[in-house]
Amino acid sequence: MIIIGVDYHPEFQQIALLDQDTGELQEKRLSHPGEAEKFYRALAVSQKVRVGMEASGHARWFERLLGELQFELWIGDAAAIQSKRGRKQKTDRQDAEHILKLMLKDDFPRIWVPSGENRDLRQLLWHRHRMVQARTRIMNQLQAVAINEGLRCKKRLWRTGRQQLALLRLAPWASRRRHDLLELLDRLNPTIAELSQAIEQEAAKCAEARRLMTHPGVGALTALAFVLIIGDTERFQCGKQVASYLGLVPLEKSSGNRRRLGHITKQGNSLLRFLLVEAAQVTVRSLPEWRSQYFHLLMRRGRKTAKVAMARRLGVDLYWMWREQRDYQSKSSVRTQDSPEQAMVCNRTPRN
Repeated sequence: MIIIGVDYHPEFQQIALLDQDTGELQEKRLSHPGEAEKFYRALAVSQKVRVGMEASGHARWFERLLGELQFELWIGDAAAIQSKRGRKQKTDRQDAEHILKLMLKDDFPRIWVPSGENRDLRQLLWHRHRMVQARTRIMNQLQAVAINEGLRCKKRLWRTGRQQLALLRLAPWASRRRHDLLELLDRLNPTIAELSQAIEQEAAKCAEARRLMTHPGVGALTALAFVLIIGDTERFQCGKQVASYLGLVPLEKSSGNRRRLGHITKQGNSLLRFLLVEAAQVTVRSLPEWRSQYFHLLMRRGRKTAKVAMARRLGVDLYWMWREQRDYQSKSSVRTQDSPEQAMVCNRTPRN
């Protein structure tokens, strides 16, 4: 077997290669993508190949190449790999050698890697999220234009106030700005509606997402995102691990008899964390039990902390619903009927 440790960079990769049959050790620097692809395709005609690398956000093409060649790919936790280093000196060659040594010692910290279909569906969620953010920025700019001209309609600006905004007499470039922003807004709305419909269709195909949608406040977007990002419930032993994975636990720096807790770590997926916070606010409005706990935390710790705490509770509840294969069962109230906007909860971006 050939074992390769890869220190991956967007422009190139440094590798340390060991042929276990001959004992030959090689070091190479391969440019992307041509030189690297030629090198790995040449290895495909030989024996079994195992490649190890740190998790990277710019290596999709490389992963597809190794999958096409049927090479075994190990992806490791970058922080855990770094913590196993014994030397302070760091170079690309040493990084590749370090990864190779960890693989040979069977001490390589492998992580769960989502499938290609999972990653593609995540792109759908991210694309819609970014489109909604862009629409929010445009709407905020139009609100500023209206307020500067004495037209204060708030949410009515997008219904009855739209015609008033269009008829305002503005200076030439201000008028051009208004025209372009309205045009962009009209183009974004159908796109977002189309993406929302696609998310609902994908959620309808997923049994786990349909189960999570039985929880008050959880719509197709939140349910599908939770399923895609958590991936497999067997990866976690308890709800605390899920909350930690999502970055919804406080940062702790304790020593001796002193315990210091800070803000949440925010180490997990930022999109799912945002969706859970938004969905939890709908749940608070739907269930008296949640509302009571929320206002109790609100009085003691403040609004932001209360929102995050309810988001953590929602994430843990969804995890156990999924793991135990059960639908939501209300003990103290009946779920209220969500409006079309609430059905796609977390679709809206807060506007100040």
